[in-house]
Order: sequence, then C-alpha cells, then structure tokens
Amino acid sequence: MDVVTIGETMVLLTPINNGPMRYAGQFTRSFGGSESNFCIGLTRLGHQAGWISRVGDDEFGRAMLSFIRGEGVDVSQVTIDNEAQTGVFFKEIKTERDISVFYYRKDSAASKITESMIDEEYIKRAKYLHVSGITPALSESCYKAVYRAIDLAKKHGVTIVFDPNLRRKLWSEERAREVLIDLCQKADIVLPGISEAEFMFGKMELEELGTKILSLGPKLVVMKVGEKGAYYFTSKKSEHVPGFVVPHVVDPVGAGDGFAAGFVSGLLDGLSTKEAVSRACAVGATVTMYRGDVEGLPSLKDVQKFVSQSSEDVVR
Repeated sequence: MDVVTIGETMVLLTPINNGPMRYAGQFTRSFGGSESNFCIGLTRLGHQAGWISRVGDDEFGRAMLSFIRGEGVDVSQVTIDNEAQTGVFFKEIKTERDISVFYYRKDSAASKITESMIDEEYIKRAKYLHVSGITPALSESCYKAVYRAIDLAKKHGVTIVFDPNLRRKLWSEERAREVLIDLCQKADIVLPGISEAEFMFGKMELEELGTKILSLGPKLVVMKVGEKGAYYFTSKKSEHVPGFVVPHVVDPVGAGDGFAAGFVSGLLDGLSTKEAVSRACAVGATVTMYRGDVEGLPSLKDVQKFVSQSSEDVVR
C-alpha cells in the first residue's frame, strides 16, 4: 500500500440551481470527505490508497462504500456501525465565490471510530500515513485513533503527512490550536494553508511561519497560498512554486485535498520537492474547475495536459 489515511466521509447534497438553499427543491447526491477525496485523488494518479473509517448500516453507507471502492480505494478497514448513521452535509452555492457548507454529522458512525480499529499490519505496510486535523476533532475516540495510527507509523518508519484542514465549528479554538500544533510536531511533512498557519502561530511573515512550523520537527513544510501557488521549506532552503491560472472557478471545495494528493503522488513518483509541489498546484487548480468534491480530481494524463496548456497560455 502506498498511502493509508483515516477519517469521515459524508453524503453530500448540493442544490441543482445556485442561490440560497431555502429555495432549493432538488439536490444532487454525491460523497465528500477530506481523507477519501485524498485517496481518490491518489488512485486516479495511479497509486494505491487505503481508507480507514466507519459508516452506518444504512443505504447511504452502502452507496458510499460502493462508490469509494469503485474508485479503486481499498476499503477493507472500513467497519459498519449498526446503530449510528452515516453523516450528511449540504453545499450551498450562491455564486462561485460565495459557497457555504452545512454539516449534519453529530454522533455519526465515523465519530465512533476507535483506536481498536487501527490495524498495526495495515499501517506497517504503507509508505505514507496521511492524517488531517478534522478526524481528531470529531470525538475523543477519533482523537485516540489518530494518535494510535501515528504511534504505529513512527514505530515502523512510515512517513507521516499532516494536513491541518482546520474546521473551527468542530471544536474550541484553544483545543484546535493545541492539537494542530502537536500534530505538526509529530509529522514528517506538514501541508498547511497560510490561514491555518496564522491560526496556529499568529500573524507574521510567510517565511517566519514556515520556519516556525519547521522548528517543531517536520522535515518538510509546504504552505499553500491559493492561486499564487505554494512555498516549501526545508532545513536547507525555501522556495516559491507558482500556481496555475484557472479561467473560471466553479467550486473551490476539495482543492486542498487534491493538492495533498498531487504532492504525495509526486513524492511516490520520485519527483523533486519543487516538482511535487508544482504537480500539487496543478491538481488543486484542476479540482476548482468542476462542481463537486471529487469530480474534478484528474488522472496523470489530465494533469500533464493541463500543465501543457497552461504553459502555452503563458507563452501566448
């Protein structure tokens, strides 16, 4: 297995027409969750990904498992909860630049993930363990499960990738800051957005933020700065990697998950750090051009075509 991750995926209901959701009469149904988005991004780029989670013993849970399995993700570590339900969330798109997400996930099946569900052999076989800041915020048992996975990864030399993925509504700011900083200390690679870095450490120059996170222990920090691309920081250098111009942003939700998938896929393919960050930027940009969390996740061929066309546009 190339990468293993742990977290919740929910049913995503999106109104067919843009505008305030109170006027919506019809919805499309899909699925979304940072960790499964990440896994699907990796499988489309040609890698193996395993997802540890829990779903309800309901029709939504069955449909979700079928969909994610159909995308090539290993779901052998997903358990079925006979009591709790699969979580649901709604995406309100008033305009392409005014999007809100509403979660109905309290006491969901995934919030019942426990450390006993983390199989040591499964973690041991992976090259990378990916964790986000969402899962430990869901419940105390989820928090313990994430730390159990991290402990096992460290025990077996599995590289830990941490994406803060701050969700303010899930926990207090004090608790969120404490846990996110601690996870930065335990990770080998950290992938924050600049706003997440500022949440953890306060307003300061971008270079200072990168250096601050690096001082906690990770070997590599890649900081996303939106359409401008990303900066990466190591003990030896820091560098800006330009982003890609998107002619029309349709739905930016899920772009960060695509970025993470693109970056890890680059590392798995043996690219340099700069090349991996550039691929991450390309994947993240591609995602924003499609409606839905995973619909725009590209294949490697799609990425190469997008980068080539972007280069041609620059020349013109």
